[in-house]
Amino acid sequence: MTRNGGTMSRAAAIALMLGGALVMLAPFYFMFVFATQSRAEIFQLPPPLFFGDDLANNVAILLSRIPFWRNLGWSIYIATMSTALTLLFCSMGGYAFAMYEFRFKKLLFSLVIGMMVLPSFLNMIPTFVVMDALGWINQPRALYIPSAASAFGIFLMRQFISASIPREIVEAARMDGCSEFRIYRSIVLPLLGPGLGVLGLVTFIASWNNFVGALVVLRTADMYTLPLALRSMQSPVNTEWGAMMAGAAIATLPLLVVFTFASRRLISGLTAGAVK
Repeated sequence: MTRNGGTMSRAAAIALMLGGALVMLAPFYFMFVFATQSRAEIFQLPPPLFFGDDLANNVAILLSRIPFWRNLGWSIYIATMSTALTLLFCSMGGYAFAMYEFRFKKLLFSLVIGMMVLPSFLNMIPTFVVMDALGWINQPRALYIPSAASAFGIFLMRQFISASIPREIVEAARMDGCSEFRIYRSIVLPLLGPGLGVLGLVTFIASWNNFVGALVVLRTADMYTLPLALRSMQSPVNTEWGAMMAGAAIATLPLLVVFTFASRRLISGLTAGAVK
């Protein structure tokens, strides 16, 4: 009876996970299906469940409505720069909080924690005022420079370094005559691989999907990122949903590629340390 109960519990758990997976994957599946359907076919009852023949037409409509490839290029550039700068500055900030003792350290780290709990919409008006004062309105740098040292990234790196890198390694390097920057570059960074993988993946996805930030600082269609460009295609009376789904499907592909290559590092970074 115990064996049968365990088998039934396992079967129920598997069924529950499969059901959850289907619910999570259904929107992605229908997005790719609708990308190949015309607007009339999308609103049929019941809706189409299989791929159609209108993908080329939807892509043509998409390219005629917005400068899609330029918008895609801006999204790639901004997400890449945001990820690179975040990894650099957050790893440096986390290293400083984890390995150095300095005045007001606890107060500053408390401010970092406090910034994490503030709602993001509170930064909209101050961000616009600062970007306008700097002359960065409608410039891509206004999207990746302000977020280069995120509170979440500094906190994550500080916790990872504190748990994974012994102080004795850093002290030994100092006794051998290493400069502080060389310790960071040659010793700390190689041990931060899993943590950097987690932060890089999270940052890239957040930057790629950033809609509100782009809405605040970008003004012209040729400077839009993909989320904002696709949203500009919506109209109360004449929305080409097939073309929008085609654009959304193309915009999703880079995320799927990044996640495919980074998922193993993401899991290892969340479940294990870096010191072997």
